[in-house]
Amino acid sequence: YVKADVETCEQRDPKGLYKRAKAGEIKNFTGISAPFEAPENPELVLNTSEKSVEECTSELMNYLREGGYLS
Repeated sequence: YVKADVETCEQRDPKGLYKRAKAGEIKNFTGISAPFEAPENPELVLNTSEKSVEECTSELMNYLREGGYLS
């Protein structure tokens, strides 16, 4: 599960969709005008609001190696 809070998503939004959703221009936008439900029991959580891309990538690669998905 790749986790990021709404503020982080808004900062990373090159098309300005979050800003438009907050202004009411886009209806049923997940996390703004429509609910978002995080997974209840994810195998892995990559919190991209708190960690760098490099840290998240390293975490993912370790998870894949330890799980036997990569050799």
